[in-house]
Amino acid sequence: MKTYQSILAAACIAVAFASCSEPKTAETSESKVAEETMEAAAETESRPSPLMVKEGQISGKAIKVQYGSPAVKERQLWGDLVPYNVVWRTGANEASYVDLAEDITVEGKTLAAGKYSLFTIPKESGPWTVIFNSEWDLEHGHFQYDEKNDVLRVEVEPVWEETSQESLSMEIENPGIVIRWEKLKLPISIN
Repeated sequence: MKTYQSILAAACIAVAFASCSEPKTAETSESKVAEETMEAAAETESRPSPLMVKEGQISGKAIKVQYGSPAVKERQLWGDLVPYNVVWRTGANEASYVDLAEDITVEGKTLAAGKYSLFTIPKESGPWTVIFNSEWDLEHGHFQYDEKNDVLRVEVEPVWEETSQESLSMEIENPGIVIRWEKLKLPISIN
């Protein structure tokens, strides 16, 4: 009988201690958000083509671009890795996008405020086609591209420079958004 009473007393003490402490599996929403933020940062750091965000103003209008920045890595880009006459996501991984706070003019044509994916059609010679598409949140870039969602297409003359740039960049600078990669400079005029 004493053994039974001892076991019962020990069980009561264990239950009392367990009920006084918080369950170890419970997490606050703040710790979950912090953990998700750290995971996203780690994923960004581990990407072969880092996710880049650039913000600036052109003619007093706020513009933001987001893109995956691939590197040349001694590869043949134009006409090979990036084929001619085929829609290119203009970056790596998910589709690059442009976020416009106000209406702007791109190469003389009006583009309403909003978010747009940015695609190009590279050409071996002559102007490239620059495309702004209403489906801006595409996980797999040009694989999900649908021409019926094009909002604006303009022609832009590429400039081929002597010096080479290893990683793709999109800068908000005169005359608008300037894309550079390898020896390419694609200046998209914005007002």
